[in-house]
Amino acid sequence: MSTSPLILPDEWIAKVSRLSIATSSKLRGQHKGSHRSGRFGSSLDFSDFREYTLGDDVRQVDWNVYARTEKYYIKRFLDEQEMRVHILLDATRSMGEEKKWVFARQIAAAIGLMVLNRDDRLTFSYVGETNAIPFRRKGASYRKQFLQVLSNLEMASGVGSFAKEGIKVLPKDSTVLFIITDGLEAIAEWEQFFKRLPRFAGDVRCIQIVTKDELNPTYTGDVRLIDSETSQQVNVSVSNRVIANYEKARTTHESEFETLVHRFGIRKTQLIVEDGLQTAIFHKLFKLNWVQ
Repeated sequence: MSTSPLILPDEWIAKVSRLSIATSSKLRGQHKGSHRSGRFGSSLDFSDFREYTLGDDVRQVDWNVYARTEKYYIKRFLDEQEMRVHILLDATRSMGEEKKWVFARQIAAAIGLMVLNRDDRLTFSYVGETNAIPFRRKGASYRKQFLQVLSNLEMASGVGSFAKEGIKVLPKDSTVLFIITDGLEAIAEWEQFFKRLPRFAGDVRCIQIVTKDELNPTYTGDVRLIDSETSQQVNVSVSNRVIANYEKARTTHESEFETLVHRFGIRKTQLIVEDGLQTAIFHKLFKLNWVQ
């Protein structure tokens, strides 16, 4: 199978490798990882002392404390457990503009590298022409394989609704779920999608990818517009009134989308393609405490 050049350049692979995913969700995985859970176990991360009770392991008794207090206390340690992160990528046609599609995959790649570098479990799926889950791995040794999976994805050309189909390709019981999309589906479809997410993850984050042209169109005169989802064409004479109507429709959709994510306890941010990876990762995501 032919391979495409990696979606992230080498210097960016090194940059994001120093970061990790931040979450306040409880870690419930049964496998060892690099994150401290709220449970007590046998890691080297000390938590506190408590008095010895019948049945406790006498090897945990702190004899230095006994020498000072003549009371038996045992040490408690925080258990280390893995974080389980899933990335769901929108690969429908509205994401198909080249710079938008490259940027979306770069964000997914950066997040995935942060997960794998910390020896946590990463799963990845997308909604496009095929809806398979192509990646499910744990550990830094799978970084290049994950980058290659994203690099080999063809242009976003999936038909249908990302919001309707996305729920079908989610694994259950993730610690953190990242949704990478442009958010252009109908609000009613997003509502049905968001209301079902709590069964899949306790910490859901939506990354909305947009371009400057989508926010502030620069078209003038007579143009032919093609609906990226349906391929239908329409001739439009771009005027101030047309731009104003577009802006009104876009603002209304954005407002309703924001209301939905807040209603369902989903964290959301908007990343502008032209701002670049530096701003997206080291300013926006870092400031939101999504990465650390």
